[in-house]
Amino acid sequence: MLWSLVKIVLFVLIVAALAYGGMVLMDMEGGAQIAFGSVEISLTPLKVVLALIALVVVIYVVLKLLGLLVAVMKFLLGDETAISRYFDRNREKKGIEAVTEGMMALASGDGRQALAKAAKAEKYLQKPELTNLLKAQAAVMNGDKLTAERAFKQLVADERTRFVGVQGIMKQKLEEGDTDTALKLAEKAFALKPKHVETQDILLRLQAEKGDWSAARGTLSAKLKHGAIPRDVHKRRDAVLALSQAKGVFEKGASIEAREAAIEANKKSPDLIPAAVMASDEYVTEGKGRQAARVLKKAWEAQPHPDLAAAFARIEPKETPEQRLKRFGALTKIHPEDPETKMLLAELYIAAEDFPAARRALGDLAEINPTARSLTILAAIERGEGSDDVVVRGWLTRALTAPRGPQWVCDKCQTIHAEWTPVCENCGGFDTLSWRKPTHSEVAMPAGTEMLPMIVGATPEPESEEAEILEEDGNDMPSMVDVTPAEPEEKTKVEN
Repeated sequence: MLWSLVKIVLFVLIVAALAYGGMVLMDMEGGAQIAFGSVEISLTPLKVVLALIALVVVIYVVLKLLGLLVAVMKFLLGDETAISRYFDRNREKKGIEAVTEGMMALASGDGRQALAKAAKAEKYLQKPELTNLLKAQAAVMNGDKLTAERAFKQLVADERTRFVGVQGIMKQKLEEGDTDTALKLAEKAFALKPKHVETQDILLRLQAEKGDWSAARGTLSAKLKHGAIPRDVHKRRDAVLALSQAKGVFEKGASIEAREAAIEANKKSPDLIPAAVMASDEYVTEGKGRQAARVLKKAWEAQPHPDLAAAFARIEPKETPEQRLKRFGALTKIHPEDPETKMLLAELYIAAEDFPAARRALGDLAEINPTARSLTILAAIERGEGSDDVVVRGWLTRALTAPRGPQWVCDKCQTIHAEWTPVCENCGGFDTLSWRKPTHSEVAMPAGTEMLPMIVGATPEPESEEAEILEEDGNDMPSMVDVTPAEPEEKTKVEN
């Protein structure tokens, strides 16, 4: 807007200056006389200026005509000069128009038209670095994979367009499911342009899927170096990769390396639950129970989790229920109102056979937030307090159809995972799993609520399998926390 105003003002000033100059010349006296033999021409000052301008124009036209005449003479003699360049410029104009129309066709989603315009542009321009790119994109949109691959390979042959060609073939291989070739191409593309964010992400994902954690950490460091991710995100994801690397080393049997990697992962991200569990186990192996407890308490402060409680129990596997209840106070006092804390405390009291205290610890959690685990705990409390079998079976039946509560859920595709993994098994998202309730309803037992009267009816026979399990050992209640000294390796949590 401002520039348009400036141009208008300049135009007005120029017109005013020319008008003023014309008026001045008209008012001036004198002039010029031109004599041709007996002919004399008298010119006023204004006519003199106009004659000079006309003379300059005539001289310019004459020079151009002379140049054209010379060009024609040289062209007839076989020399490539302005005439041939004129035709080249004409072809270039048509080629540029074809490229423009091809780009418009791409923008509108017309792959067939874009491919035709790309062929026309290639005919006129003879610039493969430009037309091959248009042809490749048009072929991809049109679904012509063979033509697209040939165009991308031609781009690879030119140093100026090599990155685009490599990236195009890489994406084709990803669509075909050839991740091995795609990984090699991603490494090549990353070497050509290490600052390219999309290439960094693809390479990191492929390396994580292949389990090449060391290389993935290098790629992640490159992302931080080039400013592609914030420092706090890098720290978290590097901890995830370090944890995955620790698991890989642990599976190979190199315990020292696994121990160091697990501790490194926990230091980078103390709130990463699997890292805290693995680091704690490694500290316990070294006989450093205090360090293990400190690691788990810090992770519990970030988010209570049953795996943390299980690892905390493994620190002292031979303690009595009363000793364990006292030691777990370091965890249960951190988030006393959290559902995980309430269920953990109730389990500890059940193990100590203090069922009234277990009921107080559980509170109304089974009513306001019923899950399979909270309802099972309430069934155990009812059994321990001597309630009728019908009541116990009622709570167990509700547990069969109740949601499982928080689980490892992918934030990207909402897929539920049985255990934490660095890469989502469904969508391939990296570091997308979080411990939370699923957004969609879980699959329940078919016709579960309709079967409730049949299961908890007044007739004692046939009794449900769950009630039989509870009756097998009389008052020996199934506990979420194992306190049996003879089996220290047994998991401290019963799966829901």
